[in-house]
Amino acid sequence: MNPTLSPNGIARYRRRTRDPVKLTALIYLREALISERYENCPDFIAIAKEFGALDEEIRVLLEDPRRHPSS
Repeated sequence: MNPTLSPNGIARYRRRTRDPVKLTALIYLREALISERYENCPDFIAIAKEFGALDEEIRVLLEDPRRHPSS
């Protein structure tokens, strides 16, 4: 949940929506990275961001240590 300040100064939490298109694009991005089809990644990233994916969600997939077993 993301904290936000209401007009009266009390911290409130917004619930992040789970858009099925965003989730599907992130899953496809993960699968493209695992199968090393890097030419598809920019499209999946653009779709995920269009439907509300945060930079951190994408960064986690791009920096997944499981894709680099020798590291």
